[in-house]
Parts: sequence; structure tokens; C-alpha cells
Amino acid sequence: MNQLLSCLRAVAEPTRLRLLSLCAEGDMTVSELTQILGQSQPRVSRHLKLLCDSGLLDRFREGSRVFYRFADDNAASGGVARQLVALIPEDDFQRALDRKQLAEIKRARAAEAEAYFRANAAQWDRVRSLHIDESDVERALMDAFPAHAEDLLDIGTGTGRMLQLFADRVDRGIGIDSSRDMLSVARAKLEADGNRHCHVRHGDMYRLAMADASHDVVVIHQVMHYADRPEALISEAARVLRPDSILLIVDFAPHDLEKLRTEHAHLRLGFSDSEIFDWCTRAGLEPGRVRNLPGGPLTVKLWSATRKPVNAGTPIGRQERATLERVD
Repeated sequence: MNQLLSCLRAVAEPTRLRLLSLCAEGDMTVSELTQILGQSQPRVSRHLKLLCDSGLLDRFREGSRVFYRFADDNAASGGVARQLVALIPEDDFQRALDRKQLAEIKRARAAEAEAYFRANAAQWDRVRSLHIDESDVERALMDAFPAHAEDLLDIGTGTGRMLQLFADRVDRGIGIDSSRDMLSVARAKLEADGNRHCHVRHGDMYRLAMADASHDVVVIHQVMHYADRPEALISEAARVLRPDSILLIVDFAPHDLEKLRTEHAHLRLGFSDSEIFDWCTRAGLEPGRVRNLPGGPLTVKLWSATRKPVNAGTPIGRQERATLERVD
């Protein structure tokens, strides 16, 4: 009851209720909210602090920017926030004005993201031309992905494609990336698709700001070859997986295209099954099937592994891993 009373006190003021309603539409910066409300930044920041202190909003930083969003649905206050916003009439005059200005901000975001994507699409297209069509990779991922998952984590989310792909299969999705430009693209795409249950945030893939055993599926899609510590990346992914949950890794089989190092900053020229299996096993994961997707000249591979349940017994050895089923 105390939590509910705290939430009700926090929104019992017109500006704070407007702020809560706006954050229901997606991630918002202080400057964006200030622009819509027409109030000073210190005043808006004070209101936002009260909403965060009550647990209705979450605050997170991306470089010089600070974003605000609805509290996690897993928290009691997250559910209260959604119920409170649902009580605001859809035809409320002030809400309609705020949404109109928010639409302008979202259009500007989308234009900025599209400009960045156009400027960088050429280099991505050059790499894509070396391997199998991405739609084939996505079909393989869809086959390996559970029919339903509560919490998805996409490490190295880039433009947020994995969140888009699995949005209808998850209750919540989070994408982590170190590139703020990429996050701008991903955020615009998710907003355009209306995927409000999926978010992106800036973060370190080796030190995820997430609790142990907090996700049902973790995806690492075409990220490992950029990692200077791929084993540490798998270990961190394993840490946030719940028991009996799944890790999906997409990357290249070993190859000798040195130009990918010099022209596209690849640190590793593909990975062998034994490498991936050894890293997974050391992280407490049970290696699963491998899907080979040959291209020209690069072959894309999809590895899966599951988090062992508590007290699952002794990790499997090298001989057992060598006989695991593979699907070509």
C-alpha cells in the first residue's frame, strides 16, 4: 500500500501527469520533454526526479543525454504507471497537444536516424554481399527462437533488427549497444513499428547493467568478430540467463578474408565450433545445435546453448560435444 500511495502522490500534479503520459510513448530526453511542456529544464528535472523516486519512471544516461522511460513491468510501480496513464481520457485536450508535439520530435528523430543509416549502409552492404542473404539467417533464428519468451536481451543490437524480428514473441526486449548513433537508428525503428515493449540503451557488453538470471533469451548477432574478449562476452551473456534459457550466437565460420580486418574493423576472422563450445561450457552453458548457412565466400553459423538448471551435474566433455547434433 505504501508503494501505491507514493505513486499516487507523485502524479497528483498536472505537469507530472503529463510527463508520465509522454514517457508512456517511448524513451524521452529531458530536452525533448522541456520542449513539449514549455517549461524550464530545472523545473522539468525536479518533476522527473519525483517520478523516478516514486518508482514510476526509470532514468538512464547515454553519454551527455539522459533518457526517461516507464519503470520495468516486472516492478510493482511499473504496472501502476501503466494503469494511471490508462485512466487519462484519449480525447483529453492537453494530452492531444502534447502528442502532436511529440509526433514532431519523433519525425525529427527518424530523419536523423535515416540520414545516418544512408551514410553507413554502403559498408554494411559490402560485407553482406560476401555471405548468405540475411533473410535466410533470420529464418534460421526464428526456427531456433522459443515460441514465447518473457525477457529478450540483444547484445550489440545495432539498428535493433533482432528486437524488431522477435517483438511479437516476447513480453519485453532490451537491446544494448556502445554506439549512440546506432541506438538512435534502433530507437526510431522501434518507435515507427509501435514496439513500446522493446527498448535500447547504451552499455558495455562485457559489464551488463542487469541482474543475474534475468532473461529467457540472449542473442549475439554478428557481434563476436568485433569483440576483443569473446569468451568474456559469452560468460556475461550466460550470467544474465535464467536456468533452462537459451543463448543464440550468429557469426562467421573461420575464413581468411584479411580485408575484413583492415576495411571493416573485424578483430576475429570467424570462429570454430570447438571454440564456441569450450567458451559456452566454461560459462556453465550446455552447447546445442549448430546451423551452417554457406554463402560466398563466407559461411554464417548459428550456435545455440542453454543455461543449465541449478545442480544440473557435471559439464559435458569434449567427446560429448563432438557428437552433438548439427543441422546443415
